[in-house]
Amino acid sequence: MLIKLISLLLTLLSLGQGAVDRYVSEMSLGGNLFLVNREYSIGKDYVPNDLVKPQVDCLYSDITLRAEAAKALEQLFQAAQDEMGYRLIAVSGYRSYGKQRDIHQNKINLVGKKNALRVSAPPGCSEHQLGLAMDIGRKKSPGLNASFGDSLEGQWVAENCHRFGFIIRYKAEWEEITGYQYEPWHIRYVGVEHAERIYALDIPFEYYIQQLRQAQYALKDEERTK
Repeated sequence: MLIKLISLLLTLLSLGQGAVDRYVSEMSLGGNLFLVNREYSIGKDYVPNDLVKPQVDCLYSDITLRAEAAKALEQLFQAAQDEMGYRLIAVSGYRSYGKQRDIHQNKINLVGKKNALRVSAPPGCSEHQLGLAMDIGRKKSPGLNASFGDSLEGQWVAENCHRFGFIIRYKAEWEEITGYQYEPWHIRYVGVEHAERIYALDIPFEYYIQQLRQAQYALKDEERTK
């Protein structure tokens, strides 16, 4: 992992201050690279201003995403069908703070607070509130469980979603870093350029953001010493 992170840092440094500053600007709330987890949360009043319904098969009629992510999801679903004949379905996209609060409380009621935290984000700590995350399933079997990752559809998504700007956010081997159990159905939009790097290096999103910050600091230090 250390070699991967050094490689990423060197790549970012080679792009220069302007490119890195643009990337870092996307880390602000409303940007494609905003990091949300239990350490970095969102206020209860945050609602994206460009939510739209993606033109894909949806399990529920009220599923929405931010416009850029919705268009990318449409392209992902169409490619799955055109290239492989796979039918995917959108199961859960944008969630308000209040909806996430209710979902999390229901999970606590079922499995207890400690176990709930491994599988459900507290309100304000869910990527779904950003409008950049979508839970997806197979059209013929829309349930959200680990078996999606073993299915032909799930394997195709894992190997191809970066082409459309998405990453698999919660891999099994990253549980200690992300804080959440394996979720092969949860994809997060970050934009094609970033998704391709994250996929190629096979690193958690947290580490990608960390290296972006380090690159910006290093470039600024270099500029000050000139």
